[in-house]
Amino acid sequence: MISIEEAQQTIFEYISPLETERVSAFQGLNRVTPENHIAPWDIPPADNSAMDGYAFSHAAIKGDRLRVTGFLPAGEKRDLPVPPGEAVKIMTGAPVPPGCDTVAPIEDVEQLDEWIRFTSPPKAGAHIRKRGEDIRLGDIVIPAGSTLRPQEIGMLSAMGVTTLAVHRRARVGVLATGDELLEPGSTPAPGKIVNSNSYSLAAQVLDAGGDPVLLGIAPDSLDATCEKIRGGLNADLLVITGGVSVGDRDFVKSAIEHLGGEVTFWKVNMKPGKPLAFAMLHGKPVFALPGNPVAAMVSFELFVRPAILKAMGRRRILRPKVRASLLEPAANKGKRPHLVRGLVSKGDSGYAVSLTGNQSSGRLSSLIQGNGLVYLAPDAVHAAGDVVDVLLLDREFEMGEVS
Repeated sequence: MISIEEAQQTIFEYISPLETERVSAFQGLNRVTPENHIAPWDIPPADNSAMDGYAFSHAAIKGDRLRVTGFLPAGEKRDLPVPPGEAVKIMTGAPVPPGCDTVAPIEDVEQLDEWIRFTSPPKAGAHIRKRGEDIRLGDIVIPAGSTLRPQEIGMLSAMGVTTLAVHRRARVGVLATGDELLEPGSTPAPGKIVNSNSYSLAAQVLDAGGDPVLLGIAPDSLDATCEKIRGGLNADLLVITGGVSVGDRDFVKSAIEHLGGEVTFWKVNMKPGKPLAFAMLHGKPVFALPGNPVAAMVSFELFVRPAILKAMGRRRILRPKVRASLLEPAANKGKRPHLVRGLVSKGDSGYAVSLTGNQSSGRLSSLIQGNGLVYLAPDAVHAAGDVVDVLLLDREFEMGEVS
């Protein structure tokens, strides 16, 4: 039995970035680019007005008014200089004409037929965006390895990029095992349960940016399990839930080995999620997760999600940890680290966390009611107010948007 950190390190050594594909710039959202993107021109390409107003030479101001001799909308360019003592009406984004170095906003002037009068003294150089003040020609604007957010997509478009290379999305096969399982839509008879794990795990794959492939349910037999696993090897990674413990009808580990796979570890020192195996089968990473719903989802967060992100070229692959004050006592009477489901909040004094009640590994509502995993070391006894490590599971919390 190995530690969580040892298991993660072992898995990551087997995961390499997937090959790239070319997509439209818009479709690159949340993907990783393997290329440096270099500015082909200055942005903005010319001095332009930051406001609707009047452009003029500040040094040529005589008194408090100027004669307006032209109009320059956005999208047009004026090559003739504006004579000293005159101004042109200019719209936001329009190139500043020769002879002008200042823009007075419309709200700072009084319009008097062909003249304007300043209602407040204009400041030299005001309200002009200088050529290249955002990006200079030749700058590496988006380095290789960057994850593309909406702001990067906008910048790529401003640089004239229409298509680009990105690491492709990981295809992740999801297989459930067990004679007791029925697909959603069925009414479970005695001894039967609905297969929820495939769908929660597939949703976690989507949340990580991958493409899930639902492989159905493998009955509890070695041959059937082998057949289902073999059918999932077209995916980049394979996730199996159930059948990985030590029961008489747990065939997943044997099936992987029967098909020629190498199981690199089996059992992780954690709760929930101890019966967990990782294997390489014909060059494909295979994750055998527990069948209990919470154990499966927690194991996915710790091991499968970061592997998917690494395969898609991400640099930050682990969920963030924070230190949070317990709002109630918490104890771990066992000899394995316990990842307790908790509800994290953030206030002026930092993070705080409360537990979500019964922590049974089959109680999916303990995850629904929470947004983090509280780490309790073996034999730990904590009073309310003690500070503990918490793994944040919600993207909103990662971005600091939850209070």
